[in-house]
Amino acid sequence: MSTFENVILTKKSNVYFDGKCVSHTVMLADGTRKSVGVIFPSSLTFNTGAPERMELISGKCRVRLAGSEDWQLYEGGQSFDVGANSSFDIDTLELLDYVCHFG
Repeated sequence: MSTFENVILTKKSNVYFDGKCVSHTVMLADGTRKSVGVIFPSSLTFNTGAPERMELISGKCRVRLAGSEDWQLYEGGQSFDVGANSSFDIDTLELLDYVCHFG
């Protein structure tokens, strides 16, 4: 799906890591929360509260989940899951557009 219909969009952006990651929060009609954003080429560590599915729209990155020594390569059209109260390292190899699905 390339669009979300009937949503509430938070106008103010969420800016992380000195502008290397910028997103907007989207609330669907059923109350589901998502964030839609972009990560510029960088190496970052994200911490999670709720479980997350990172859906990659375009771009390419390497991801290492907490507790793993192995890096996995992902690109647009793929996704990866991160457990609640966890973290992941991400090396964005090119501009990365994503949707984060919470819960």
